Amino acid sequence: MDATRSCPDAAAEPAAIAPALLDWYDRHRRVLPWRALPGETADPYRVWLSEVMLQQTTVAAVRPRFAAWTARWPDFASLAAADEAEVMAAWAGLGYYARARNLVAAAKVVVAEHGGAFPSDEATLRTLPGLGAYTAAAVAAIAFGRRAVVVDANVERVVARLFAIAEPLPAARVAIRAAADRVTPAARAGDFAQAMMDLGSAICTPKTPSCLLCPLAARCRGFRDGAPERLPVKAAKKAKPQRHGTIFWLQRGQAVLLERRPDKGLLGGMRALPTGPWVDRPPGLEGAPAAADWRLRNATVSHGFTHFDLELSLAVAETDAHHDGDGLWWPIAELDRAGLPTLFAKAAAAVTRRDE
Repeated sequence: MDATRSCPDAAAEPAAIAPALLDWYDRHRRVLPWRALPGETADPYRVWLSEVMLQQTTVAAVRPRFAAWTARWPDFASLAAADEAEVMAAWAGLGYYARARNLVAAAKVVVAEHGGAFPSDEATLRTLPGLGAYTAAAVAAIAFGRRAVVVDANVERVVARLFAIAEPLPAARVAIRAAADRVTPAARAGDFAQAMMDLGSAICTPKTPSCLLCPLAARCRGFRDGAPERLPVKAAKKAKPQRHGTIFWLQRGQAVLLERRPDKGLLGGMRALPTGPWVDRPPGLEGAPAAADWRLRNATVSHGFTHFDLELSLAVAETDAHHDGDGLWWPIAELDRAGLPTLFAKAAAAVTRRDE
């Protein structure tokens, strides 16, 4: 769908959108720990880190994690020199763990090939590990003031409503990006991108947009049509397959066996409790990390991944034997420092809660 044909009245005045939005942003901008204040110069490292952390994660969840991360690794050099296992542990709970590995990999490239300074143009940024089209555009615009078209979920929603783009997602993203390109100004492109994000977060919300408070209401076709909350139109969700597995809690004294998951695959490189295969039916004790008197608990732990849902049984055992594998014995009282992914943290909580 052509964005211009979908909204001829709004499309006729795209130049008016940026000034109205930036005026609103100057008065209502959010103060965020990674965002430069007026008159300050943005820190590319903090901009990049925040954009990666905020993917599929809320601002409220990211705030404390961002503060802890930047206190420990405040720049590209310190992150490039960091132990990857510690980085993965610090990322625990934020999900999509490949992002953490890519942060380290990108920091190493910045230090080794760019003298520790982040590239400022989109094309070079996209050559760094983990920087896709969105992240490269966001960093170029926000950190360096380059004109770049930045479209996250908030911007996507704002633009779809402004231009009444009714084609269902994901096909509508071509028209949405074209429309966003037409309203993105050459000056203050970074502020414009952040203004769109703030507008989508605070006013142009998914279910109950506050249109009467919106600085763009007079230019919004979705508002004029009377049902902006219907946009963007989302494709019907497909049912996700269900998989099953078993998590193994092997205890020796006051320690429990942890293993490091393979670098490739889900939760790659993370410390975790041993687990058997994830298959279509409950696998019982298949894949147990050691021969022991395993007992299956009358409890399960569930977790949703992008492409499937997972339900895991809990098997527990005690041992006095030495484990010859690649695992390590971790003090149970200090499991919160192991950086377990959410799935395994749930399992650990379920076992220790029963044992209290």
